[in-house]
Amino acid sequence: MATERDGRPDGTGQERRLGAAELGAEPGPRATLVQFSSAFCRPCVTTRRILAEVAAMVDGVTHIEIDAEERLALTRLLGVEQTPTVLVLDAAGRIVRRATGMPRKADVIAALGAAV
Repeated sequence: MATERDGRPDGTGQERRLGAAELGAEPGPRATLVQFSSAFCRPCVTTRRILAEVAAMVDGVTHIEIDAEERLALTRLLGVEQTPTVLVLDAAGRIVRRATGMPRKADVIAALGAAV
């Protein structure tokens, strides 16, 4: 999981925060793994399994999958250009890690370290 720091301002000079309204589901109390997927994305299926397994292993972590085509405005707002794209959010909903492509479970666990 090639990660990059993402604390880019949203144009207001503040870091973007994502909550239930933007995500369409309640974020985790400690961290949230947000997966952008598309219907014909084969790596998205494996990514879904990996992220669900990690979320089940780590207390207070939730996995939320978003269909990039159905939520096009959010996809564009966050600059998601390919699927799968995974965002790791901290408890406040700030994006602390971002990665594209199918992740390895160990890399997801390591990325969570920046959020919890």
